[in-house]
Amino acid sequence: MARRPRQEPAAAPSAPVTVTVCRGCCCGSADKHPGVDHAGQLERLRAGVGGAGRVRAVDCLDVCGHSNVVVVGPSAEGRRAGGRPVWLGWVLSDDMVDDITAWVRSGGPGVVPAPGVLDLQEIKVSRRVRDGLPG
Repeated sequence: MARRPRQEPAAAPSAPVTVTVCRGCCCGSADKHPGVDHAGQLERLRAGVGGAGRVRAVDCLDVCGHSNVVVVGPSAEGRRAGGRPVWLGWVLSDDMVDDITAWVRSGGPGVVPAPGVLDLQEIKVSRRVRDGLPG
């Protein structure tokens, strides 16, 4: 009887960088940030990230004092390299959106450092809030 060659299991697809955009009670609010095109900002993130990651809008992330909040989660590669989700507050300008999309296209947390002034926008959140981030 002839032996069949052993097949290696297919590699699991690599999880991409995930950009989570808060669009709850304060973030995305024209009342709180009247000069910001919130819908346009979300579309610019989606277009800028393209196939390099995924962008999702979620309800309130419970850090309203820092609105508009964006969380950049590492890819599988970034997580293996020690990257963790980076919470950014006051994402209100086109330059910040451009920096976020450039970061995601370059590999994101754990792969490359955050560009521009994003490190100044990083916020620390409680474990309770962090653990409540929708999956």
